[in-house]
Amino acid sequence: MLLVSAITLHNIPEGLAIGVAFGAAYLNLENATLAGAIALAIGIGIQNFPEGTAIAVPLRREGFSRMKSFMYGQFSGIVEPVAAVAGAALIMVAAPVLPYALNFAAGAMMFVVIEELIPESQRGGHTDLATMGALAGFVVMMMLDVGLG
Repeated sequence: MLLVSAITLHNIPEGLAIGVAFGAAYLNLENATLAGAIALAIGIGIQNFPEGTAIAVPLRREGFSRMKSFMYGQFSGIVEPVAAVAGAALIMVAAPVLPYALNFAAGAMMFVVIEELIPESQRGGHTDLATMGALAGFVVMMMLDVGLG
């Protein structure tokens, strides 16, 4: 349940970032575009698939039914659209804080990746596969950034 809670909590700033990006594009703030907001939403949406799997597989291994494991994986992401709406609403009234809020969200995500995910991916004996997966994810995000942004 700790894993479910951690991933669910981590989805809140992701949703906020998406909402802020769309709200900033709506307000025509500098460097904020609809294409950039869409690219961000697609990128976060893509990485949500392995997050749901990261919840469902351990729960299934612990004896939960397939449906219950799947639903916990889905429910962990339900906070994201709610946080996105909150982020869009907040940017409407707090546009001057946008650069700081985005930097904070990006820094928090980078911290989690560097502190937790990278070391964990190197522990299972498949370090080359884990590294190639990280590089493939980076390439997909860069393609989205260049293609849509």
